[in-house]
Amino acid sequence: MLTHPLRRWSAAVLAVTTTAAVLVLGAVMAVPAASAAQPPIGMGTAAPFAVLAGQTVTNTGPSVISGSIGLDPGTAITGFPPGTETNGTMYAADAVALQAQNDLTTAYNQAAGATPVTVESADLGGQTLAPGVYKGTSALSLTGTVTLNGENNPNSVFIFQAGSTLTTASASTVQLINGATWCNVWWQVGSSATLGTTTTFVGTIMALTSDSLNTGATVMGRVLARNGSVTLETNTITQPACTASTTTATTAVPGGGGGGSAGGTPSHAKGSGNGLGGGTNAGGLGSGIVPTGFPATGLGGASRSDDPALVALGGVALVGALLALGQGFRRRRIQLAGTRPDTDGPDDL
Repeated sequence: MLTHPLRRWSAAVLAVTTTAAVLVLGAVMAVPAASAAQPPIGMGTAAPFAVLAGQTVTNTGPSVISGSIGLDPGTAITGFPPGTETNGTMYAADAVALQAQNDLTTAYNQAAGATPVTVESADLGGQTLAPGVYKGTSALSLTGTVTLNGENNPNSVFIFQAGSTLTTASASTVQLINGATWCNVWWQVGSSATLGTTTTFVGTIMALTSDSLNTGATVMGRVLARNGSVTLETNTITQPACTASTTTATTAVPGGGGGGSAGGTPSHAKGSGNGLGGGTNAGGLGSGIVPTGFPATGLGGASRSDDPALVALGGVALVGALLALGQGFRRRRIQLAGTRPDTDGPDDL
């Protein structure tokens, strides 16, 4: 009978395996969780708005706005036509616009307080940035192209904090790659934002004072101003479905995304949706149309094989398998020898 030695051996196997599991899982818990890096900014009822201002909304030329346009406490929304608004509704000095402004203030404060921050040089041009919070202690500017790398995570978040102004030079570009999406890019501006001619911009602009878009500037996102005005001049503002970016650029006709409201926020649009598709916190698969010059959208999110928890579980399984294999070899050796192990001998370990 092998009862006593095998019982002791099984106890040893259990003890070693348990100890290994505790050590490996303890090491995993000591590794910072990359997925907890930065939560998205909650836009509340401001989510369906492509344009929102405090004093006035003024347009010159055939601008195309996909999403709602709001104003509060001001009442003057001018320039539509020749500008056109689709996939939304215009609200001026009413309860809807007031609530949207209140929610914009909350979102602005959340973005302003986001940490930890990486202090940036005044000009973002020529850089490729990982998800995170970037702060310009005074003004932020963009000359050329800044690339936002989502690192194959469709939930990656980018928050930019400008202490005063945000200004882009003509023909500047915000490019999204590797899963980054406009829905998770925010620009919190301490005074006013100005986009230069033919700038290709991405994300939600939340300015304390005003926003001005020069001729031909396009925005995939929102142009929001808390206290001042939004001034447009032959611009295109779209809110396609929030699917992850790819690294490939494409050219298409500007237009709004598929229906559905952002992050569960009710739509104020009457008719065929507000053009937000998946929304800020959702992974919507709606069919947005990508404006000229913007990167193509895809389903993003490559799988990862270096997850610490999976590594830990694999390590525990390996330890258990090795110990079980050793026990099997020991049994076989005893059977082949045709002897009964000495319970007091060195084999009883």
